Amino acid sequence: MPLGVSTARGPFGYRRFGIEPRCAKALLGGSAEMRALHMAQFAPIFRIVSLPSIPRQRKIVDRRQLASAIARIVKEQGVSDGRQAIVAELRKALESGRKELMERLAKRPGAGHEHAHGQAFLIDQLIRLVHDHVVDDVYPAGNRSSGERIALLAVGGYGRGEMAPYSDVDLAFITPDKPTHWCEQVIEAILYYLWDLNLQVGHSTRSLKEASRMAKEDLTIRTALLEGRFLWGDQEVYDAASAQFWNEVVPGTEAVFVQEKLVERNARHKRMGDSRYVVEPNVKDGKGGLRDLQTLYWMGKYVHSVKSAAELVKKGLFTEREYRSFRRAEGFLLSVRAHLHTIAGRAEDRLTFDLQREVAARMNYADRPGKSAVERFMQFYFLQAKHVGHLTGVFLAHMEDQTAEKSRMADFIANMWPGKTRNVEGYVITDGRIAAPSNDWFEQDPVRLVEIFAVAEREGLEIHPGTTRMARRDAALITAEVRKDARANALFMDVLAGRNDPENVLRWMNEAGVFGRFVPDFGKVNAQMQFDMYHHYTVDEHTIRAIGLLSEIERGALKEDHPLASDILPKLINRRVLYVATLLHDIAKGRGGDHSVLGAGVAHKVCPRFGLDKKETELVAWLVRFHLLMSATAFKRDISDPKTITDFVAEVQSLERLRLLTVLTIVDIRAVGPGIWNSWKRQLLSDLFEAAQQRLRLGHKTHGRAQRVAEKKERVAEMLGDLDSLVTSLDDMFGDSYWIAESEEVIAINLPHYAAARAGRHSLSIHTEFVEALGATMVTVIGDDHPGLFFRIAGAIHLAGGNIIDARIHTNRVGKAVDNFIVQDPLGKPFSEAAQLMRLKKSIEDALANKIDMVPRLAKRPLKQVRAENFRVAANVVFDNDASNRFTVIEVNATDRPALLNRLTRALFEQSLLVNSAHISHYGERAVDTFYVTDLLGMKVDSAERLRKLERALLDAIEAGEAELAEAAQ
Repeated sequence: MPLGVSTARGPFGYRRFGIEPRCAKALLGGSAEMRALHMAQFAPIFRIVSLPSIPRQRKIVDRRQLASAIARIVKEQGVSDGRQAIVAELRKALESGRKELMERLAKRPGAGHEHAHGQAFLIDQLIRLVHDHVVDDVYPAGNRSSGERIALLAVGGYGRGEMAPYSDVDLAFITPDKPTHWCEQVIEAILYYLWDLNLQVGHSTRSLKEASRMAKEDLTIRTALLEGRFLWGDQEVYDAASAQFWNEVVPGTEAVFVQEKLVERNARHKRMGDSRYVVEPNVKDGKGGLRDLQTLYWMGKYVHSVKSAAELVKKGLFTEREYRSFRRAEGFLLSVRAHLHTIAGRAEDRLTFDLQREVAARMNYADRPGKSAVERFMQFYFLQAKHVGHLTGVFLAHMEDQTAEKSRMADFIANMWPGKTRNVEGYVITDGRIAAPSNDWFEQDPVRLVEIFAVAEREGLEIHPGTTRMARRDAALITAEVRKDARANALFMDVLAGRNDPENVLRWMNEAGVFGRFVPDFGKVNAQMQFDMYHHYTVDEHTIRAIGLLSEIERGALKEDHPLASDILPKLINRRVLYVATLLHDIAKGRGGDHSVLGAGVAHKVCPRFGLDKKETELVAWLVRFHLLMSATAFKRDISDPKTITDFVAEVQSLERLRLLTVLTIVDIRAVGPGIWNSWKRQLLSDLFEAAQQRLRLGHKTHGRAQRVAEKKERVAEMLGDLDSLVTSLDDMFGDSYWIAESEEVIAINLPHYAAARAGRHSLSIHTEFVEALGATMVTVIGDDHPGLFFRIAGAIHLAGGNIIDARIHTNRVGKAVDNFIVQDPLGKPFSEAAQLMRLKKSIEDALANKIDMVPRLAKRPLKQVRAENFRVAANVVFDNDASNRFTVIEVNATDRPALLNRLTRALFEQSLLVNSAHISHYGERAVDTFYVTDLLGMKVDSAERLRKLERALLDAIEAGEAELAEAAQ
């Protein structure tokens, strides 16, 4: 047997293909004539299906014409001298073929399969031409030995015939035995030609024995050979390699292969964010991407020896409908990947914000009322990712049933231990999974489509994937009549406000298509993304995560992270109101208009259907309408200003509303994505809650100003310990406004610092300290007050890598400035290391001493978030003279930029305004900066003409900053 292939006997030998050992020997040995005869007989077994028919192939590449051109060059210039000319011809053909395929993609932007196969066809033809030229012209061998044979295999994605424009070209060179000198020369020459074409080539050279041995040892190699497609060269060597793979490598390893692929898949998902709803997904490797579909095919092919994904239907792993869903998702993802490569001009599989708009435009998505083209495109993308998740679930369930060989054993065990399988309300419970007892179970009573999820949540069970498949198939049975059914709505409420795991059960319900059918308004936000850098998940995923967080807090699992919410939840009277409000708070996104107002309308419509009474319905509608009120007040307003609390309480009106709104606000923020929630936000919300709670309990009988100041002084004295005398000794330096505005913690830091600066007669004193309770760093600057102090400090802090999130500006009775800044890094973390604190201090010193050229250096700093340059927020300035009794409140919305705060505060200084406090919020690419200001006489700014001038000055500052940033980037 010259090819060195074993003819193993037994059920996994050639007999598994219906080939007797004697035939196998004839197949791999004997004369060339006999081998050819037997190969012809058994070719259907060993062949890999060739690429599907490619329309107008010669428009992509005319192999015959190109072969003639190469032959002419060899004849006229010789092999060595003509090499560059041959490379030029091949390169020209490659560029021409790619251009033709790009034009076809532009005409048919969704033809993902056709484009992918066309790319593979183009590379196929070029490699075949290179092989023939090398073998016939470069290293011709008149009488090759049996060892001087090479089979070229396309492996990996190239082997499947699925290539994007700049995909790697993965090749395997297989030789009968250890490669001869001639084989090595030929392989090297082929590779050099391909590299000269600037192709990214992944390659391996192995003998038949090495290929078998390494495939057994390495999952990656085994997967690559599983996808192996005969490309060119010696057909017999390929056939032997294929037979060897299926005869020696695969048998007995099916279950291990499936397990290893699942471990590999889970690790890949974890690297990619472990959600199919991240807003910048990886089309190839992300959860719900192409690799997940390929993994299904690999497992099916390995276990069942199928030649195409279509054969998985015959094996019972997919229904016809599911296979169509498989093909549709695959075709769409292949199209998206092709457009990504084309736009980037290189291999690019990440659907980043900057590419999403272009891909959406190329795939002919258009704007619709309330939803942009890119949001519509991404919604369809996530729907396909969702389908991939469903296909994965049902596929794996059937793989488990078919490969674990447990059906008869399960019956045996069930008879021995009857408790293993039980019945709950007609459902079959086995191994922690709930299953429908018959194929027409849901058809008999469509309410069961909701009931099964309620039972699963109550009993702590998983839904059997086979039953999920049935639910997905029968979801259309949920009609208006079912939606109005009182029992169905009660069961849905059991899931939504479940005590065990409502998050996962709602996610299963969503992926089965039942959630969107039962609550059509939720179906409208299914897979809907928000095109910004603040929201990390689609609307439906964000909502389900928020419900999950609410459940976790209620179960006491997040006491350390959310002490306030953990304390509030047991005191609530209207528990289910909170769960319904969490479900509905973003339900009207994408409709155009204020989603809070529109969502309140949805609440009025659906709450009675859910079984809520009139009072509960009104409460849900209020929570949805004002679900952003608390965060806007805490993060954009000065909560030390009594008017802020008065206005907030006037809207909230009751302690129960305050409690509900507080918890809803917390889970809403936390569910936006990683890194959004931090200690500073927790502190602000807690302070607002406490102030509002006190006002609601005491009503108008709140303590007077003098009494509040006296109480705070007592608490600060206690905190200072041995330094408590500073409270009275410095009493003449600080007025009541300072004592009311600052917290006890801040004052306890300020007083010793001020006393030390006065004792040392320092004209400038800077103190930086990490305050754990705030989750931030406090920077205090004490010095002689002078105009422009704020904007210089703001610029210096940013140059040191900090973001100001809160600032309070004080001038005491002897003219000293005492300015407190709360600072975090761009990721929302505090500066806590000594080197970081020193860097902050040094930067402020240099800025106030005019040692640095502030504005140009700020413009050169990188954006706070990667790819933020792809977003533009329409600049907007809002004045509010009612939000405070003493100050004009200015709120500025703009695209977040490195020099923004510095420019805005400089503009305020140039307009002769004094800043009392500043509150800085960031929502991804959007900055919302709020300033409490007066004129130089301490009065509000209420002149219409002056407000117009001020608005123009602030807008000019924003535009100048963006222009300077663009210039610095060039």
